[in-house]
Amino acid sequence: MYKYDEIDQAIVDERVAQYRDQTRRYLAGELTDEEFRPLRLQNGLYIQRHAPMLRIAVPYGMLSSRQLHKLADIAARYDRGYGHFSTRQNLQLNWPKLEDVPDILAELATVQMHAIQTSGNCIRNITTDQFAGIAPDEIIDPRAVAEIMRQWSTFHPEFALLPRKFKIAVSGTKQDRAIVQAHDIGLEFYRDSENKMAIKVWVGGGLGRTPILGSVIREHLEWQHVLTYCEAIIRVYNLHGRRDNAYKARIKILVKALGIDEFRNQVEAEWAYLKDSPNTITEAELQRVAQYFTKMPYDTLPAHDASFDSAIASNPAFAAWVKRSVHGHQQAGYRAVTLSLKPHGRAPGDATSEQMHVVADLAEKYSFGELRVSHEQNLILADVKLSDLFSIWEQARAAGLATPNIGLLTDIICCPGGDFCSLANAKSIPIAEAIQQQFDNLDYLHDIGDIELNISGCMNACGHHHIGHIGILGVDKDGSEWYQVTIGGKQGNDASIGTVIGPSFAAEEMPGVVQRLIDVYLQERIEEERFIDTVRRIGVAPFKAHVYAKKEAAHV
Repeated sequence: MYKYDEIDQAIVDERVAQYRDQTRRYLAGELTDEEFRPLRLQNGLYIQRHAPMLRIAVPYGMLSSRQLHKLADIAARYDRGYGHFSTRQNLQLNWPKLEDVPDILAELATVQMHAIQTSGNCIRNITTDQFAGIAPDEIIDPRAVAEIMRQWSTFHPEFALLPRKFKIAVSGTKQDRAIVQAHDIGLEFYRDSENKMAIKVWVGGGLGRTPILGSVIREHLEWQHVLTYCEAIIRVYNLHGRRDNAYKARIKILVKALGIDEFRNQVEAEWAYLKDSPNTITEAELQRVAQYFTKMPYDTLPAHDASFDSAIASNPAFAAWVKRSVHGHQQAGYRAVTLSLKPHGRAPGDATSEQMHVVADLAEKYSFGELRVSHEQNLILADVKLSDLFSIWEQARAAGLATPNIGLLTDIICCPGGDFCSLANAKSIPIAEAIQQQFDNLDYLHDIGDIELNISGCMNACGHHHIGHIGILGVDKDGSEWYQVTIGGKQGNDASIGTVIGPSFAAEEMPGVVQRLIDVYLQERIEEERFIDTVRRIGVAPFKAHVYAKKEAAHV
């Protein structure tokens, strides 16, 4: 992963000093709330329902064990002993004191971390596949370009006050795991007919109040021009994006209003001034940054390991965990491991300080001192020997990090919701916990198979409910919390936006609603067909009929 040089460190240290003085002036009454608001947002600090919330940047989801140890220490010292990993691959602290934030930022700076551009109307944290660099289906590792884009976008003066927040995702695999189609800009790396690295550029995707999948604006972009082409896109957006209505300010609304052809014409005209400018990436610069993402010092290992095979054969619990939590790897004798942050009865994506220390220790001992955060809100050890998997499982299980539910119904994506967020219309975490309790049977979960359930507490869709196989959205109805249900959403190459099945439900009805959706699926599926495939084959109507027939019967 990228390591700071003297310039990087100086920039972050100076920002800490600057914000410390801004906070001092605010607490002394020298700055008003209105004057201080943009300053704190530039440093990742929100004022939430009960307390400030600090969002810490984790660029393209990569952390060192040293950095995770520091996050654990900060959560213990300045918060309530835990942190929340978000769908943007960042970490959020939900209970810091406003006056402590400068000290937190100073602590972060000692391990090359910050909270810059994790909020506000700017280019946010760039996300990618959690298996970048090791995925068997990877065509191109996009992390070096993602790092170059991070450096380009950080403190970019022209894009410091966009009409709305701006999100970019990159992917270089056959199967998209970064949801490039649901971002303001999605960059899909591939090899062209000449075996050169090229990029398919998507634009105008996004969830929120108006969920839209992006459109391809350019099928073939030479990688050297990715900065200038993205700059052209954002310039057109910055010029024409709505600033009079926050709900219509995202680039997806502009692309839809102009049409992709007209938007493309304007971007290409702008790019004509930018192409081959100093922001064109040179081969030397790519290689300079790429050296931080070279292959790890792997041992030469056989493809199979006798001790691992024996443990699989003799320990059903270990075998169940391997089936769901262990993933393929480019290097023989190695695997990637997902550590579940979704134990039943806990808020999805939360990790205690103790758990963070455990994961950091595991990464240090077994995975070259690095780990990743997934947008599904789990943690990944990317480079683990087959022979070490059993030991990792034992230690992870002791720390509550080995629930074998990855990809199953209780591996729920969930925003903090009304328990914390002042924007939320309804609570998310209690709904997730109630559904976990309803399906607290691993054999039954394995029988249901792969399924994605996503929950958002409001239309901002931080829980990505639109692209869940089952999506749940908290809505306000006459001051009460209700929940709207969609089915048929999906991420990946064949991404889709879910369809609302009908009127919303009360909170206490939600576990039963999900159960009835599953009942229809189990009755209608063909052989090993997944939930999403059954929905696409038979449509929404059978699910709707069964759910609302039961609801009507309950009120007779």
